[in-house]
Amino acid sequence: MLSWAVTFLIVALIAAVLGFGGIAGTAIEIAKIIFFVAIVLFLISAVMGLMRRGRAP
Repeated sequence: MLSWAVTFLIVALIAAVLGFGGIAGTAIEIAKIIFFVAIVLFLISAVMGLMRRGRAP
């Protein structure tokens, strides 16, 4: 999922350099959303892993 965020970030940077402000703005917003979703999913996964490890087998 982070690779998608990086891809949209690169698209936004290229669009900004070429002068496509609207496309660059949209791409950077999509990159931000995907990045924060990835962070939230990582945190949920980490908490679930810690809870699972704490249980006796």
